[in-house]
Amino acid sequence: MTATIERGSATAPVNTPASASKKTPTPKKPGGFLTSSNGKKVVMAVTGAVMVSFLVLHMLGNLKIFFGRESFNDYAHWLRTLLEPFAPYRTVLTILEIGLVAAVVLHMWAAISLSRRAGKARPVKYVAKKSQANGYATHIMRWGGVTIVLFVIWHLLDLTFGVVNPKGFDSAPADRMISGFDPSRWWVTLIYFVAVVMVGMHLRHGIWSAFQTLGWANKDRNKALRATAGLVSIVLVIGFLVPPLAITFGVVK
Repeated sequence: MTATIERGSATAPVNTPASASKKTPTPKKPGGFLTSSNGKKVVMAVTGAVMVSFLVLHMLGNLKIFFGRESFNDYAHWLRTLLEPFAPYRTVLTILEIGLVAAVVLHMWAAISLSRRAGKARPVKYVAKKSQANGYATHIMRWGGVTIVLFVIWHLLDLTFGVVNPKGFDSAPADRMISGFDPSRWWVTLIYFVAVVMVGMHLRHGIWSAFQTLGWANKDRNKALRATAGLVSIVLVIGFLVPPLAITFGVVK
C-alpha cells in the first residue's frame, strides 16, 4: 500500500510493504505418526489386542487345573520348553514375557499421552457436566487400569515367583495355584474376584474403542461389535474366576 508525507504543498509517496504489519507465522515441525492422536490410538488398539490374546491363552491354561494336577503341571512345563532343543529352556517364554511387558508399557504410554493431550486441549472446564456414560467409561479405564497393574504385580509375586505363596517358588505350579486360593486365604480370592471383574469392564470398553479406532465400527456393525466386546469380556471373566472359586469352595483340592 502507499502512504503520503505532507511537506508544504507537496506530497511524497512512500511505499510500505503490505506484509510489514504482519508477523510471518513460524512453521510447525512435522510430527511422526506415533506423536499424533490417531497414532497413539492405534498403538492402544494393537497393544490391547496383544494383551487380550494373552488373556485368552492364559485363561485356557488355568482351566487345565480341572483335568488334574499332572495336566496343569505338564502345561506349565510345556510353556518353559517351547522349541527345545532348538531354543534353550525358557527362551521362547522369556521372549513372550518381554513382548507382553512392552505391550503393557506402550499401552500405558499411549493412554497417559492421550489423557494429557485432552487435558491441554481443554484448559478450562466446561460448565456443562459430562454425560454419565462418558464419566463411567473414564473412571473404568483410568482406575481400572491402575487396579489391574497392582493386581498383576501381586499375581506374579504369588503364583509366578512364589514370594507371597504358602508353598514358595520351589513347589509345583499346581500346588502353588491350589494353595494360593486355599479356603483359609479367602481374602485373596476376594481380591482376585474384584480385580478380574475390573479387567472385564476395562476390556469391554477397550475392545469397543479398538473397533472404533481401527475403523471397523459403523452404523450397520455397531450392535454386533458391542455384543462381541461384551461377550469376549464375559467369557474371560468367567473363565478366570471359575478355577479360584472352585479351589476356594473345595471343588478342586
